[in-house]
Amino acid sequence: MLKFFATKILALFGWQLDIVLPKEKKFVLIGAPHTSNWDFPLSLLAFWTIKLKIYWVAKKQMFWGPLHYLFTPLGGIPVDRKSSDGFIEQITKRFEQTDEMVLTIAPEGTRSKTEYWKSGFYRIAVAADVPICLAYVDASKKRLGFSEIMHPSGDIDADMKVIADFYKNIKGLKPENQGPVQLKKIKRTQ
Repeated sequence: MLKFFATKILALFGWQLDIVLPKEKKFVLIGAPHTSNWDFPLSLLAFWTIKLKIYWVAKKQMFWGPLHYLFTPLGGIPVDRKSSDGFIEQITKRFEQTDEMVLTIAPEGTRSKTEYWKSGFYRIAVAADVPICLAYVDASKKRLGFSEIMHPSGDIDADMKVIADFYKNIKGLKPENQGPVQLKKIKRTQ
């Protein structure tokens, strides 16, 4: 029933799906560009058309009281920022404890324009030894989809070039909020 509802709503608004499910049962799914509040409901409808159970992360304070009972069934994973285990370690443990897990992350980290993506999606994929699936909301073509899967090589700069190439012609719902697909350069010490 949910699949039928989601398919009809997307069609009613003229959205087309371009989804090829990866054969892998565990992966990090990055969604970009993230430029509007509508990205989440559109993506959720797309996930429902294929009955894909997704997970997402938020600080544990968001899961207080009755919100715990709402967010947890929707795939929310509370993360304790004060834990001695870091964020990457907490999520890696979740991947290790399950046979199937699709973790969704918006690497831009905000709907506002930003000059850099956050690297957490990549570090999680490397630490958990899972691939990255590239998902998108392309408003210029009214298409939602994912199909490209990449296995991180460990060379983050080279892999980011592949990711940037994938997203180069994809336009978000609010293109003025769309920044470049790049990570902040950090100084590496030897």
